Amino acid sequence: MKMNQQAEVLFNTGIQFENEYNFEKAKRTYAEILQHIKDEPLLEKVRWRMEDMDGLIAEKTIYQRIEENGKRVLTDIGMNIAENQTLMDILMEADAIDFDNETAIFIPLKRDYIDSCLEQVPRQMPGDPGLNTFGTGATPPFLKRATDDELRAASHDEYERITQIVGEQQDVVSIFSLPVANDKSISLFEVAQLMEKRFPGLKMTATNRMSDDEVTFLKGKDHWVDGTSLITSLAPMGTMVEPFLRSARTGNNLLLLDLTIAGMSGGGSPESLLTQIHAQVMFMMVMAQTVNPGVSCIHGGIPGVTEMGGDLSYSSPHQPLINAAMARVNTWITGFPSAQSGGSTSLTDVTLQAVSESELSRNSLRKYGVHIVRHALGALGSLNFFSLEKFLEDCERERRSKQIFTESPKDRGVIPMYFPADDQALAGIREIAEKGNPKSADHTLKNVDSFRLWESTINAAAKKKLYYPQLNDTVIEIVGRGEMIP
Repeated sequence: MKMNQQAEVLFNTGIQFENEYNFEKAKRTYAEILQHIKDEPLLEKVRWRMEDMDGLIAEKTIYQRIEENGKRVLTDIGMNIAENQTLMDILMEADAIDFDNETAIFIPLKRDYIDSCLEQVPRQMPGDPGLNTFGTGATPPFLKRATDDELRAASHDEYERITQIVGEQQDVVSIFSLPVANDKSISLFEVAQLMEKRFPGLKMTATNRMSDDEVTFLKGKDHWVDGTSLITSLAPMGTMVEPFLRSARTGNNLLLLDLTIAGMSGGGSPESLLTQIHAQVMFMMVMAQTVNPGVSCIHGGIPGVTEMGGDLSYSSPHQPLINAAMARVNTWITGFPSAQSGGSTSLTDVTLQAVSESELSRNSLRKYGVHIVRHALGALGSLNFFSLEKFLEDCERERRSKQIFTESPKDRGVIPMYFPADDQALAGIREIAEKGNPKSADHTLKNVDSFRLWESTINAAAKKKLYYPQLNDTVIEIVGRGEMIP
């Protein structure tokens, strides 16, 4: 084999290492090519990739710390479950609580018990649609109607139409997650039956309002996911304890949801926010594995960010960034199946800007690489509305974007996100636990600009190096200024 052919093989090996998130090996492979090869076109490609290696290595190191510190939240800080006798009884019977820990604020778990439970979580997801999967979701309370301004949930007839139209868009919709709340003309179980009838792919519903018999409808079905939650702000949600345990004991495929918002219900820095969310989802995994070892669990850590007024903002350029980073914690480090959020907008009407913001958000997520993304098609008003009109517009935009990515060169490698490190992330979570509110924590106040500074770093890097020129890597900045995108 000629030298240049060997170099091409080596280069492809480097790209493969990147796709396996082994950036140290990729760097050594590229360094070897640079030492021995003189072919300028190939060297240009190698230099292109070599430029990103240190950034990717540093980024992965932070995600490894998030994984470790998430476990330390459970062992050193604990979860505020002392007043929930059901959870306490389950954990005490399992000998999971570290009663020798005198410095934890809440109820700490034993590290070996955490690790044992997490080892039991299947890393292969039944009915997995693959990476960069986009779909509906979020169960907005209101259906946005093109000819009616009245705000109300969807009726039986409207759900018939929704499920039919979503079923017709299966080339771009890879998960049909419960798209909108239902009124009294149709039950949640009947909605699930319509989804089953119209859409053969992966589907998600919530079962907390279903009967015991109805919940078993999902059992043993690889193409169904039971969306549930248990923990928020380091404490259990009283109304969700029994539904959560019922779903886990039934053996449904669980999507463990955590919708913590930066500075509002969680840490103010990107790293502290992801660390807290990761800890809370891992606690849900521990509980699920305790009552039903081996039950399938999807990491549904969905970090949220706010706008100036303090409201959840899906128009913020930070929303897809922090969700892509949460996905990387799992795809790069833990191996857990994961579901994130993105592709939506804070705008409440179906306008060009609303559709464009959603498109840009989806493209950011795809560019950085995610697993499953709910809320990506048809949502408005930071997940308060679902619109069939916008859903169809989103699907058309999505077809175009998928084509662009499909036709793009496959040797671009992994794009660094320059995730900002926060050495005080764990201390910040402890302060939040002690004070009972992220808003009053000094750590939160010190990090009020952390997301904005992260965005500036990404945009500065994108201006120097475009990975997908057809999509304009600096569109984050344009949307942030509220301009219309043609």
